[in-house]
Amino acid sequence: MPNTVFNLPNILTLTRITVSPVIFVILLYRPGPLMSFLSAVVFAAAAITDFLDGYLARRLNMITPLGKFLDPLADKILVGVALIMLIPLERVQPVVVALIIGRELLVTGLRVYAINESMGIETSRLAKYKTTFQIVAVVGLLLHYTYDLGLGMVAFPVNFQIAGTAMLYIALGITLWTGIDYFYGFFKQALGNRE
Repeated sequence: MPNTVFNLPNILTLTRITVSPVIFVILLYRPGPLMSFLSAVVFAAAAITDFLDGYLARRLNMITPLGKFLDPLADKILVGVALIMLIPLERVQPVVVALIIGRELLVTGLRVYAINESMGIETSRLAKYKTTFQIVAVVGLLLHYTYDLGLGMVAFPVNFQIAGTAMLYIALGITLWTGIDYFYGFFKQALGNRE
């Protein structure tokens, strides 16, 4: 199959960027147990397309420069919109959202600058875990309420607000650490090129 701009992986990525946040904003406009659950389902489905578009791009040999740029941007938009919508619902602290989004903007800007300077910035394995932790945290925060999970006669109550908040703080730590690591690697590479 040709490596065109409008291939299936890129269409999935563009759908995640445009459709998911709009649906998500509508669902969280009137929060409650049902809308919170539906928001979590929509968010999780959008997150699954993140793994799916990357898999299809590699499997079908449809990796494009546009896809390489849009895929991580779509993740940042999806997580960022979710976190911003959770602030007025008081499910997340604004300072945590500011730190996460601020880091994402700085690293994206650094990547664009590095590309213009013909420098490469590799995505670390820890940065990939960062996205996973962010997604799991947001799902928990969207669910928000306590649900009884379990098998058969045994019920195990899980407060998803507490679980999501704990995951979010882990994600915040990884997010900040990988941001510092990106900048360290960039400046080390930039200074090395001048020698």
